[in-house]
Amino acid sequence: MDMTKLKPAWIEEFKAFALKGNVMDMAVGVIIGGAFGKIVSSLVSDIIMPLVSVLTGGTQNLAALSWKLSEAEGAAEIKYGVFCQTVLDFLIISLSIFFAIRILCSFRAKAKEEPEQPAPTPEDTLLLREIRDALKKGE
Repeated sequence: MDMTKLKPAWIEEFKAFALKGNVMDMAVGVIIGGAFGKIVSSLVSDIIMPLVSVLTGGTQNLAALSWKLSEAEGAAEIKYGVFCQTVLDFLIISLSIFFAIRILCSFRAKAKEEPEQPAPTPEDTLLLREIRDALKKGE
């Protein structure tokens, strides 16, 4: 019994798609981006927020900031602190990615620079070559 007939045609098509270089690069980027997000979250919560706490008078956890519209049961609460924390995280992540890409682009630009031109041939060497060529013609 031929096993290839049992496989649907889309499996081969999916294999060709998944093993393309761009898809693999994207997968690596997503994994690194997830890890990078954790680093930035730690930067925000462990380093930046304590500094913000000093500036705001001791409120270290922005996510805890809220505004209650009413004390009655079923009242709405606007959690503006969560929004502020998310915006701060976004700004720090986007700045970090900007600087990382900027550094990578500078490395690429240095790698693409033209190699150094060889030193010009000394004049005496040029004269000796001319003499050699003239002697070859005279023979």
